[in-house]
Amino acid sequence: MPLATGSKAPDFTLKTKTAEGLKDVKLSDHFGLKQIVLLFFPLAFTGTCTQEMCDMTAGMTQYTGLNAEVYGISVDSPFAQEAWAKQSKISVTLLSDLNKQVAGAYGVIFPGLAGIGDTSARAAFVIGLDGMVKYAEQTATPKDLPNFAAIKAALAS
Repeated sequence: MPLATGSKAPDFTLKTKTAEGLKDVKLSDHFGLKQIVLLFFPLAFTGTCTQEMCDMTAGMTQYTGLNAEVYGISVDSPFAQEAWAKQSKISVTLLSDLNKQVAGAYGVIFPGLAGIGDTSARAAFVIGLDGMVKYAEQTATPKDLPNFAAIKAALAS
């Protein structure tokens, strides 16, 4: 079950791959500055995950207009995420949770996806300026997309 609304967001530091190399992204560095949208997704290079991140890329100005930073988080390596982002023209910052610690802390481990192993479930969290969870959702199945209207409403509140 995902972390509940009203909970303190577990802090983390995850890697992202940039043109300059690997870079750390620490959640709490944004507290007091920007709201955060965390989008957990199962695996890069899969249909629904590609659709979700491409849709987010296309609509990014809606989120930046609400003073939000958007991060996609999966159990893929940062190198696989970078290749996928280049191939699919994804501009969302992708964070690697290779050891599944952050997915575990947020309560969104999906056990045994397609018989290949544990991944993160498809889930969305909005973290307020104060570091508290304003919105939390785990989709019923990995093929379902989060409720983006509800995410935007949480950001606007």
